Amino acid sequence: MPFELYGGDPNFSPLPVIEQKKMFTPGKNPFFRTAQVRFFLLRDGGKTLGRVASIVNHAHLKYHDDRAGFFGFYESVNDPAAARLLLEAAASELKKSGLSVMRGPMNFSTNEECGFLLENFKDPPMLMTPYNPPYYNELMAACGMAKSKDLLAYIRDMALPLPEKVERVAAIAERKGVTARLLEKKNLHSELTVFKDVYNSSWKDNWGFIPITVEEVDDMAKKLKGVLVPELTIIAQAGEKPVGFLGIVPDFNHVLRKMGGRIGPVSILKALYHSGKIDSLRLMLLGVDSGWRNRGVEALMIREGFKGIKGFGNKYKRIEFSWILEDNLPIIYISQMIGGEVYKRYRIYERAL
Repeated sequence: MPFELYGGDPNFSPLPVIEQKKMFTPGKNPFFRTAQVRFFLLRDGGKTLGRVASIVNHAHLKYHDDRAGFFGFYESVNDPAAARLLLEAAASELKKSGLSVMRGPMNFSTNEECGFLLENFKDPPMLMTPYNPPYYNELMAACGMAKSKDLLAYIRDMALPLPEKVERVAAIAERKGVTARLLEKKNLHSELTVFKDVYNSSWKDNWGFIPITVEEVDDMAKKLKGVLVPELTIIAQAGEKPVGFLGIVPDFNHVLRKMGGRIGPVSILKALYHSGKIDSLRLMLLGVDSGWRNRGVEALMIREGFKGIKGFGNKYKRIEFSWILEDNLPIIYISQMIGGEVYKRYRIYERAL
């Protein structure tokens, strides 16, 4: 249905269908171990008008105890009646579980894609970020959905020098004995376990946070094995203790747009050819242990990450920092200190059930 809906949209960046099938298969996606998910299609005769998933995330409910359920993977034609039918199908399913709020979109949780793109439909989406028609936000308003939270994406031109202030702040961390090293890809699973521990410590007080599990680390290792670049993945340590993790990934969406959701001889050749033409990056993973904040650790990792980028010469032209909660002032400050500017905004909606 999305392939029909987006048609010739040059910004449509679908995962290969075979990977989408794995994502929606309970036995192949660890998310289903702690969640109940129902999938709905809206059809008129032989034509599919939309789709949506209702999500009861028991890990979220255990952590937040807020009686919130979610909708996700929403796609539809530009028709308020169709949107209402889809959202009511999801809401009805969530009510059966005794939940009092519906929030979304979440695909499947805040650890993955979430929100509808609200601003800047011109620039194509970077890897693992949402993309949708502008009218989705109008449909949400027409269906009584209100803003729950906005997420921000910052962009930075890599031709700009790193501000001197970053070096000064990074030096603070070094004086406190913090060092930075590159990810060891041969030990990817154990390195991502380090990320899990740092992430769960650093994000635990953030809105919508859900702890990453060991099973999700296993799944993450499979997904990111071909994407993570050691020179762009930094681990900060205080002695032997990991206290920070930074992951910058090439924007593989550039390749996905050429593949069109298919894996075959022709699309593989396209992937090989266009992977060498990726010129954008996304700073996707960033976390500092709660006991080591405001000590220059973020600046130290960013400095080292940017050194890694420069090691590729002039290959990469820009970098996106995303996504960032609109009220996460420390990370917003860091993004601005590096020279980033807001260029996209995503919105998560909610309404009472």
